[in-house]
Amino acid sequence: MTESPDPDRVDQRATDLLPEERAAGSDDPEREAEIILEDSDARTEDPEGTKHESTQTPD
Repeated sequence: MTESPDPDRVDQRATDLLPEERAAGSDDPEREAEIILEDSDARTEDPEGTKHESTQTPD
């Protein structure tokens, strides 16, 4: 598993929510941002290894 993202990146991601994320709301936008960034970093670091785990990546 990847390391936790930089706290500044998490704060920035939590601040810059997408319109659909803003509309859905969140009890903990910082934790949500951290999870999103962890997933993104994992896919960036190991695209082949994470490709088969993703429901958004075609086979």
